[in-house]
Amino acid sequence: MGIINVTPDSFSDGGLALDPAEAIARGRMLLDDGADILDIGGESTRPGAEYGLQFLDAGA
Repeated sequence: MGIINVTPDSFSDGGLALDPAEAIARGRMLLDDGADILDIGGESTRPGAEYGLQFLDAGA
């Protein structure tokens, strides 16, 4: 399983996939590396976080 966090406050990846193109590239890399499942973190769950997706359509 590969994890892609698309929130600016992600503690696990430091915001590596904020741009839709970067998120797609990371997903493809994870799949190429053997991931069978991609977990896309689209909203922060930290207390006080603002809600709303960073992007809705990545054009993939």
